[in-house]
Amino acid sequence: MQMRIAVIKGDGIGPEVINQALRVLEVIGEKFDHGFSFTEVLAGGAALDQYGVSTPKDTISVCKESDAILLGALGGPKWDELDAKLKPEMSLLKIRKELGLYANIRPVVLFEELIGASPLKNSIAEGGFDFIIFRELTGGIYFGNKEASINFAYDRSEYQDWEIERIAQKAFDEAMKRKKQVISVDKANVLETSRLWRRTVSRVAQNYPQVNLEHMYVDNAAMQLLRNPKQFDVLLTENMFGDILSDEASMICGSIGMLPSASMGEGKFGLYEPIHGTAPDIAGVNKANPIAAILSAAMMLRYTFELNDEADAIEQGIKTTLKKGYRTEDIARNDTILGTKEIADKIIECI
Repeated sequence: MQMRIAVIKGDGIGPEVINQALRVLEVIGEKFDHGFSFTEVLAGGAALDQYGVSTPKDTISVCKESDAILLGALGGPKWDELDAKLKPEMSLLKIRKELGLYANIRPVVLFEELIGASPLKNSIAEGGFDFIIFRELTGGIYFGNKEASINFAYDRSEYQDWEIERIAQKAFDEAMKRKKQVISVDKANVLETSRLWRRTVSRVAQNYPQVNLEHMYVDNAAMQLLRNPKQFDVLLTENMFGDILSDEASMICGSIGMLPSASMGEGKFGLYEPIHGTAPDIAGVNKANPIAAILSAAMMLRYTFELNDEADAIEQGIKTTLKKGYRTEDIARNDTILGTKEIADKIIECI
């Protein structure tokens, strides 16, 4: 089977980490006798510099003709002076909207080998943890009407019940494969959108009687992630709350360079990306952690292509590499520090 993958390497450290993920996929192809077809297209700052627009029509066309997308981070300070609507970061919102990618899925795993890199005290981090965040991706405040003048601005947050239903269904479906527990995050004591969110999620839950549903205010959820992350299994949230909580969750895993993500709609098509930014301060110096990008490739194999053994091989290769004491700088303590390419070399050796 020839698997068609659109590749958007992005800006800053994006090309460096995506290049290592592509190397890992090529090794997986050789090991398991699969064919991958990679088509590189531009978006974000790289597209702005070359074409004058952050999301060329050809990029959207290639993505729609592919089975999946592998994406690096977009944007950076180079384009900070542009009008907000023209900034390269807006390209990702457009791609998600154009392709109907409404469900952002972020596994949050603290590897046992990285407990020392977590800012949590050992009594909390001991044994590691493993939960998954389902964030609604195409509604809420990021996509509502906006207006601004010199001394006034507003951003409108709005949801329709069907937008909430479809992300809730994905979260409950995942819960059925795990511990049958969903914690839904909102601010229903203050916000009308959150009251709609809570009512709709509760209604969807009636179709999943085996799953235990708990509602939690977003400020409490932020606290509980630090106090007792092991209580979470499937965490369901609207767009902005999910953006903030998932970045918080990444840091308790040791580094934002460790977390992958998938953005999906209906069916198996998905966009896969590390959750970190472009990190221009370390771009081009072989320091960036490529593990989140490599884990994103593993997610792609698992979710889009249903190649679980292949995804397992990548994840096990990473665990073995960490167990041997190899680290990039962001997760190192008293370990052997390797560069972006060199740690990918070790992961490939283990695979």
